[in-house]
Amino acid sequence: MNVGFIGLGVMGRPMALNLARAGTPLVVWNRTPDRCAPLREAGAHVAEGPAEVFARSGTVILMLADDTAVDAVLGRGTPDFAARVGEHTVVHMGTTSAEYSAGLRDAVRAAGGRYVEAPVSGSRIPAEQGRLVAMLAGESDAVATVRPLLAPMCGETFECGDVPGALLMKFSVNLFLITLVTGLTEAFHFAGRHGLDQGLLRDVLDAGPMASAVSRGKGAQLVARDFGVQAAATDVLKNNRLIAEAARKAEVATPLLDACYALFGETVAQGHGAEDMVAVLHALEARTGLAPHERPGA
Repeated sequence: MNVGFIGLGVMGRPMALNLARAGTPLVVWNRTPDRCAPLREAGAHVAEGPAEVFARSGTVILMLADDTAVDAVLGRGTPDFAARVGEHTVVHMGTTSAEYSAGLRDAVRAAGGRYVEAPVSGSRIPAEQGRLVAMLAGESDAVATVRPLLAPMCGETFECGDVPGALLMKFSVNLFLITLVTGLTEAFHFAGRHGLDQGLLRDVLDAGPMASAVSRGKGAQLVARDFGVQAAATDVLKNNRLIAEAARKAEVATPLLDACYALFGETVAQGHGAEDMVAVLHALEARTGLAPHERPGA
């Protein structure tokens, strides 16, 4: 049986390519057609629209930007919804609110389908390498069916109970990631304003106990002022908002996350939303203002 894949963005396209290259019989669709070309070259069938993906596939993976995009693809709220998801397994790999995912689970089940929540941890490079970390939630038989399908995309998979357990776990992971990268960026900004060699700071961090794949990758970007997107600032701001909303509903304090939310909001407002999350450096620089040697008359 074919596997469907809808959503070929920064993350979705390399994920789908890994499936196709592993020999998965794949049917794909994307709202922007030219993003499908590499999948066609890799042997996937490019569908004319979402309806064809569901008609040709028993399991359909969704890697879409938000709940509006998911509802549109599924035809939710229209007669098309039951026809598409009935007797299908829908795998939601994007990031939405936990409440939305729980509601979608109920709707899919009511229409005779199965639903698995499978958000991932990782950015573009791990997606290209097939080294994402997936968190799975849903009925045990559906999760057991989906888990091996994810192997070409994910180095590790973890079961997180029922929906929305996987998304809440993803939020916990992303809370750490967002505060970690913001703190790392602030450290480089601090060092730079004191005239320190930022390359040396990177080397010191890489040699010490705080080193990680994230600190090494983002540290290299900060030294080079390379804002090429791995995880876009706009997406980080969206994830930050979703985590903050979940925290407020549970009456959980998130002071570090709240500070990051303000900074990423400023980053996006300054026009850097399509850049990598280390572009939060721009917001820090704007708050600091001109360095003494940059001020008029210096």
